[in-house]
Amino acid sequence: MELFERVVDRLNTIVWEIGVGIKGEVIPFVVIALLGTGLFLTIRLGFIQLRRLGHGFAITSGKYDDPNEPGDVSHFQALTTALSATVGIGNIAGVAIAIHWGGPGALFWMWVTAFLGMATKFTEVTLAQEYRVVEEGADRMRGTVSGGPMYYIERGLGSGWKPLAIFFAIMLGFTAFLTGNAVQANTVADQLQTTFGIPNYVSGLITASVVFLVVVGGISRIGRVTSILAPAMATIYVIGAMVIILTNVGDLVPAITTIFSEAFNPSASIAGTGIGALLVTMMWGVRRGLFSNEAGQGSAPIAHAAAQTDEPVSEGVVALLEPFIDTIVICSMTGLVIIMTGVWSERIPTEIALSGGDLSYISRDADGTRNELDGASPVRIVDGFLADSSPEAPRVAWHEVEVDRFYTAMDADGNLSNPFTGSILPPRDGELRVARADDGTELQSLYGPAAESGSPLTSLAFQRGLPGNWGNYIVLLCVLLFAVSTAISWSYYGDRCANYLFGAKAILPYKFAFIGAHFMGAILSLQVIWDLGDVALGIVILPNLLALILLSGKVKSMTDSYFERKAWTANIEPHRRAVEAKRYGRDDT
Repeated sequence: MELFERVVDRLNTIVWEIGVGIKGEVIPFVVIALLGTGLFLTIRLGFIQLRRLGHGFAITSGKYDDPNEPGDVSHFQALTTALSATVGIGNIAGVAIAIHWGGPGALFWMWVTAFLGMATKFTEVTLAQEYRVVEEGADRMRGTVSGGPMYYIERGLGSGWKPLAIFFAIMLGFTAFLTGNAVQANTVADQLQTTFGIPNYVSGLITASVVFLVVVGGISRIGRVTSILAPAMATIYVIGAMVIILTNVGDLVPAITTIFSEAFNPSASIAGTGIGALLVTMMWGVRRGLFSNEAGQGSAPIAHAAAQTDEPVSEGVVALLEPFIDTIVICSMTGLVIIMTGVWSERIPTEIALSGGDLSYISRDADGTRNELDGASPVRIVDGFLADSSPEAPRVAWHEVEVDRFYTAMDADGNLSNPFTGSILPPRDGELRVARADDGTELQSLYGPAAESGSPLTSLAFQRGLPGNWGNYIVLLCVLLFAVSTAISWSYYGDRCANYLFGAKAILPYKFAFIGAHFMGAILSLQVIWDLGDVALGIVILPNLLALILLSGKVKSMTDSYFERKAWTANIEPHRRAVEAKRYGRDDT
């Protein structure tokens, strides 16, 4: 497992840290490509995310829907399916991780990613609609429509680009196993284990079973489920966050001021690399922003391609709403609650499982820069403290933050007692890491003040902000709903990739493999799952962004034509007739 973790960490470094050097810092190529493409499309399309946001809400309302147009789901169901994939663990755990690593300023860069991502999302969804394949007479279980970047790469750029389309489909199918699936299961397992002590494999079996029951029904069942689940879960979460913000409204302006000041002149985050690391803050904001709203990744266009319409731009404006709702609204709620309650920089009494995946070894340079260590040497502890307190000495960390003092006991109220004296030993001969006290006693766990990350950090913020256990229950419920709904939607993304690569016969085997990956995600460590997901995420966006740039002229022409013709008005009368027919039980099709 440790070898696997090192390989994943190395791949993550290659994908997200190789880039252009500026004054001793490196801007990753992935970040440049993502933000650069969003900026290019924003300018070329005339800031469409500002000019046409209202039209997006109008189309989503359903008043221009014509059920006789080709597709599997309505505009609203396509949006909720895509939102079920985007409004998820990234909004709860992803924001917490961004602030944990990059400080409060990371939230600003999530906003920037979302604003530019609105133009990116419009472009990729419009193209997905334009170049989708409608299969007449196809089985509704597997869907009558297939679309997404693999189709607009091949059909829009020409058959000579098919190898790139195949590469994209392979990588997105792999990403579906991780980003939209294993990460979700991992966060649920982490939350349930932290809250109730439920073993990870138990929660993995439960959520995998629920996901399976929905995904076997295909896109029609997915659309029906998500059209109820997505609005309900978002409403519950936002109401809880708004109550906290309004009851602490005096801290709102200072929190926003902190976000902007830390975005451009960051102090050291609790797990970051040192004071003044602007690019670290930017990178974590962009990474988690991309993970949250998925703009440029090429996943959401697969869901939007199934929408019932014969005007591709009409679905593009619907897609504009995704980054706005997901990141600018819901992620902001999470970030503000974490910052306003102050939990992002706190250490709380925690059980330090020495064999757990959240334990690591680090050292610090004189400027506070954090360095990963392999943890091959024993760490000597005296009266709970490090025997060697020099910055370069190995330190035991939990959630990548060093633990200041170790104890052997903690009561139900979180009071720590009995400072530990002895050594924390590395694994040997296949055995687990243990702590050996000077009297020879071996312990599998110690206790100490440790930093939280991921969904437990968000849960802690909600607990601080709401009375009783309401905060904990709201986050727990939303983690369950968000994770399950995200995995449900991503199963469709993955099976469309399998359908593109191997045909309809591959869809059912892919779904079974997807459920297996969901279970595996629940039992592996938090950091490994997120890092592996980031690797796939960073790779898959590049071919999609290239296609968006090359086809941007086509999108510009289609957009101009759509708004000049006021194409949506042609659906007013068909929609009226369809509503009337439904009301009186007639079939006017």
